[in-house]
Amino acid sequence: MLLSKNKTAGFKSSKECSKPTDKREARSAVRYKCGPLGTIQDVLRQRPGWIEDDEEWDFHWCDVGWLRENFDHSFMEDHVRLTRKDFMLKNLKRFKKQLEREASYIDGSKCDFFPCTFALPNEYHLFVEEFKRNPGSTWIMKPAARSQGAGIFLFKKLKDIMDWRKHDGIRSEEQKEVIQVESYVVQRYIENPYLLGGRKFDLRVYVMVTSYFPLKAWLYREGFARLSSTRFSLQSIDDKYVHLTNVSVQKTAPDYDPEKGCKWKIQKLRRYLTAKHGRQVVETLFKEMDNIFIRSLQSVQKIIINDKHCFELYGYDIMLDDNLKPWLIEVNASPSLTASSQEDFEMKYRLLDDTVTIVDMEARLTGKETRVGGYELMWNDGPVFREDVNPEIYESSYLKTNTYLGIYTTDSVNNVVTFLNPGSCSFCRMWK
Repeated sequence: MLLSKNKTAGFKSSKECSKPTDKREARSAVRYKCGPLGTIQDVLRQRPGWIEDDEEWDFHWCDVGWLRENFDHSFMEDHVRLTRKDFMLKNLKRFKKQLEREASYIDGSKCDFFPCTFALPNEYHLFVEEFKRNPGSTWIMKPAARSQGAGIFLFKKLKDIMDWRKHDGIRSEEQKEVIQVESYVVQRYIENPYLLGGRKFDLRVYVMVTSYFPLKAWLYREGFARLSSTRFSLQSIDDKYVHLTNVSVQKTAPDYDPEKGCKWKIQKLRRYLTAKHGRQVVETLFKEMDNIFIRSLQSVQKIIINDKHCFELYGYDIMLDDNLKPWLIEVNASPSLTASSQEDFEMKYRLLDDTVTIVDMEARLTGKETRVGGYELMWNDGPVFREDVNPEIYESSYLKTNTYLGIYTTDSVNNVVTFLNPGSCSFCRMWK
């Protein structure tokens, strides 16, 4: 497998790993090459039978530079795995229009989960028209190919982006041939975010795709909320510590406390929301998030560059407004795996270890699993439903999708699953 470390708001190609060949089954070891150091290196080094080999590798975790230079003219044996990328925004817009045209506006409305967004400079004039229709609105400008909050700013007046337009938005044809225009995404800012203690936050959720034809997607049950360090206010749109939840930004805040950090486990967030708003409201919220994951993947399903060596790990960034509506802000094709604390390291270690297990270079899985480590199979050419729904908890016999994001934690010693009690902040237990 090869995974590029390019952080963009887009998708990459994927195809399910085929059944192992005899050659692969006969291997006594899995050879890997790992470009970036950090958590992934720790994971690969501890896997039994895995040997680091920079020359003859079966599994390669690398940066985007290697991918661009080598993929198009490299021969890959059947057992090798890698990834490629595509963009999200134009595909979501296209998919929504397709649903409205071929199905109905009701189906199209199921894609109403991303803010009004334009790609600049190509859609600059369309953006200006929308901007003028909504005077006084706040917008956010983000470089399409940068990460960690670099180059992001908020604005309410067109003159605030005139410098960008002057230098990057308008060029002669000769200039365009010489200078590459940096692409930006401009998005209507969510002015009414749901707040925790008066502070803005967003969610990071992990989805793994092992096939696009048919679509096969796994949802990781762990994730986290990233909180800003300063109380939210639209009176200070220039204050990055108010509006940008990136950990790399918040760590530079004057009052940042490294012991407390700026993250909540998603289990803690779900428990808090359930206690405050009730079980049904929170179940609806997380069901809408499931819809975001599936619809966004379906939007690129027909145009993805497929290859039998591929699989994908995505980091979804989702924000809630004060009506508890989830909004898709960004999909990171190669999410950051740098740990900001010991707890964060342990979560990302589990994530990566379970990811490699699903890739199954050792040929240990049957292909019929619906749960592997912290992953649940949420879609397999159609929705996958739970087999262990406890009627005492859910008070319903209808089918529920096989997703457990933030619902429980696992006691690996006693093999006990703890479910959230919708009536309080306590837990009730169900034996697996």
